Amino acid sequence: MLAMEDTVVLARPRIENLLEALGEQAGDIAVRCSNTGGIVGRLNRQISTEADRLGELLSAMAALNDCRTERATATAELLQTAKVASEVLERGKDVAERSLNEVSRLIADISNLDGQLQVFLDTLGTIGGIARTLSQIAEQTELLSFNARIEAARGGEATAPFEVLATEIRRLAATTSESSTQVARNIARVEQTAGALIGTLKSHIASGRETTQHIDAVGQVLTEMAALVEQFHDRSQSIAASNLRAEAEVAKVDAGLIEFRQVAAESARRAEQARAELDALETHANDMLNQVAHGGVETRNTAFIELATKGADEIAALIEGHLSTGELALSALFDTEYRARPDTEPVQYDNRFADFADRHIRPLLDRHTWQHDAIVGCCLIDMNGYLPTHITERSQRQIPGNRLRNLEFSRNRQIFMDDQTRRALHGEGEFFLFAYRQDLGEDRFRALRSVFVPLVFGGRKWGLYELGYLL
Repeated sequence: MLAMEDTVVLARPRIENLLEALGEQAGDIAVRCSNTGGIVGRLNRQISTEADRLGELLSAMAALNDCRTERATATAELLQTAKVASEVLERGKDVAERSLNEVSRLIADISNLDGQLQVFLDTLGTIGGIARTLSQIAEQTELLSFNARIEAARGGEATAPFEVLATEIRRLAATTSESSTQVARNIARVEQTAGALIGTLKSHIASGRETTQHIDAVGQVLTEMAALVEQFHDRSQSIAASNLRAEAEVAKVDAGLIEFRQVAAESARRAEQARAELDALETHANDMLNQVAHGGVETRNTAFIELATKGADEIAALIEGHLSTGELALSALFDTEYRARPDTEPVQYDNRFADFADRHIRPLLDRHTWQHDAIVGCCLIDMNGYLPTHITERSQRQIPGNRLRNLEFSRNRQIFMDDQTRRALHGEGEFFLFAYRQDLGEDRFRALRSVFVPLVFGGRKWGLYELGYLL
């Protein structure tokens, strides 16, 4: 039988293998949780964004409902106005038609005066002819009186009565001539006055005939206006019916949006709950990964832990040497008065340690990164998440207007903070091995395994040396 010591010796490799497998599984779980958490977080942000948009859409629907109410009121008023306008126009049309008919009859009567006025002018002409006849009779009577006087003078006393008769005939001729002259003057005045009056009447008659045409046109316009108002009334009724149908459909959409918002809010809540559960699971997996890394069992992570420890020691020694010579002041090393660089997006900051870090520490970070193909980068992180420098590949000059590119390739002098970095900054231990999501901007991320080694200067914790790698 095997002794107890032999059993322990045989069991130790098996336990170490189990611990190594457990550590690898914990690492894989942490990475997968990190990946899944990133996906769920992105989904949650998308749901939240869509919920916000849905809120905006609901606000727009509320405004649309207000407009719909106003439109319904306006349509009702429009229908009432069209009805009243139709009634008023119908009454006006009747009154206008009666008035126009009366005017037309009056113009017809005036037009008929044309013939009567011509008869009157002809009658005046006849009376003028009579006056001229009387004038001729007076002339002949005067001549007869003259002849009678001549004959009376020849006959002596025997023809004396003819003298008296001739005198009376002469007096009658004078009276007739005077009367005919007066009648002629009066008739001339009457003809002149009648001519002017008749001329004016004829002008008015001509205007009346033209007005009759305008009256016909006005009647046609009134008929067309009545037809337009009727058409307007019909269209208003169609609009009102369409508004009623639209209100029913909008009400359905409104109810659907409210229900969808409730579902979206519940989905966002559940996604956030799932993300929180994944974060907790990731934390537990990282705890297991970190504990196994500290258990003395060699795993795939061991080589990177050793590289990170050596790298941190080298950088700590370099900083200590410059602190001792006074080239670097302790106050500059711990400077947290970050000064934002103008026109940078994302914002980059300067402090009194950053230039020193670029000159002396960046070359070491580049060399540490080149030690293994799986290493994606090394950097320094102070207690506030500030990266004074980074590897050269990630310390490129920013390109204005290209935020996504700047976030990934100009990571130096930016401030980053995530849960695992925060745990390493405030935790106690020689190193920390965690898996976490590296933010690359716009919901892009990369799940890394990182070894964080604390850096302490002057008895005060400055921050971390980080070595990130992919397995």
